[in-house]
Amino acid sequence: MKKRCFILLLTLTSALFLTSCNGNHNKSQDKNSLTIMGRKSDMEKSYMTSIFEQYETATGNKLEIIEFDDSEFEVDASKKFADGDAPDIFMHFNNADLNRFDVSDNFYYLNNENWVADLTNSSKAYCQDKEGNLLGLPFWESSVSGCFYNKTLLDSLGLKPASTQAEFDVLCQVLADIGYTPICWPADGCTWMFQFGLDPIFADDPSLLEKLNKNEVNYSDIPAVTNMVQWVSDAADKGWFGSDYLENGWSDISMIMGSGKAVMTFIWDTWFYTDFEKGNKYTVDDFALMPAFMNTADSGTYEGGNLNMMMVNKNSKKLDMALEFLSFCASSENYNIAFDGISTVSCFKGQTTNIQSSMVTNAGASIAKNERVSTAASKIIGYSADDVSAAFDRLFNKKTDVAGCVSLMDDYRIKEAKKQGVAF
Repeated sequence: MKKRCFILLLTLTSALFLTSCNGNHNKSQDKNSLTIMGRKSDMEKSYMTSIFEQYETATGNKLEIIEFDDSEFEVDASKKFADGDAPDIFMHFNNADLNRFDVSDNFYYLNNENWVADLTNSSKAYCQDKEGNLLGLPFWESSVSGCFYNKTLLDSLGLKPASTQAEFDVLCQVLADIGYTPICWPADGCTWMFQFGLDPIFADDPSLLEKLNKNEVNYSDIPAVTNMVQWVSDAADKGWFGSDYLENGWSDISMIMGSGKAVMTFIWDTWFYTDFEKGNKYTVDDFALMPAFMNTADSGTYEGGNLNMMMVNKNSKKLDMALEFLSFCASSENYNIAFDGISTVSCFKGQTTNIQSSMVTNAGASIAKNERVSTAASKIIGYSADDVSAAFDRLFNKKTDVAGCVSLMDDYRIKEAKKQGVAF
């Protein structure tokens, strides 16, 4: 797929514009211009183009947007860094792929910037490395993932949400016994659910994550991983996912949850505002949020959002200008314009114009206690949600057992890590 250039349309009220360039980019010699590199789909989000336009209008400076097609971004961006053509500002998630870019040598630690105190605890934690250094400004949409349940239906049955793994297991069995599908588990092509179980294992023990990423231990050496796989296997066998979960996919979740066929599902809050279809028996107002339970954290877990960070090239000749740009983005006056009407959990304490789900705000105390930074999908080297799902698919279809599923997860992880150039 070719990389394309785009020019944001001029409005009738502004003669200012943003220029987006492809990979054949030469560093700008304009002293009043900053280069920003990121994925094409990321750079064209409405809140991104808004903050870019605001900056140009307010300062008279120019932003040169260097974007790569999503599928080519990691490889092409890392080549730019290797060739000495790094941008002034780089947008990336704090995940395993960030290791391609030699973080300590290339990026400026933002610990002492004046806007740090305005970050929410969860957004700040997401952007820190293992030593606690702040790598970037989280300027992105966020969500909270957990177990969303039909509170109206539970109330009508005289049942309550769970606060421990044991309570959750009892709740599932009771619902199954009286004819309800406890959990909508869309096994046909949906792959995110497994990371909710893995997150507590590695978020709560960073040293274990480091050993896994160095291939000093495998999943098979970690009892908690086997416990999770065993729980999912048992839940399927007990009918907690229903009889047709292997045929249910993304497009079926809305009907299953809206009709009351299933009582709970492991998903994120923004789904209810972007993909939950109207016209069902139950609406978003009938749902509430509790932790996800998959036998790896007794009090359950919530997954915090994955956030794109604005990182500053510490070797840039325009370092001060780049830091001033981040300060502009981190101003409440400016980010509240950019995120006006966007459905997202706040990344900044002063965020007021975004839409926050009542399901999330009502579960605030529980989230504060049990939320983990997204860890499995973002920080395990070689993690592929599709690969994990493929291993479980063999388990669900009785082509392997629990131990075999764990072994496959290891095989797929190591194979993918090697494809990424990691030497074990």
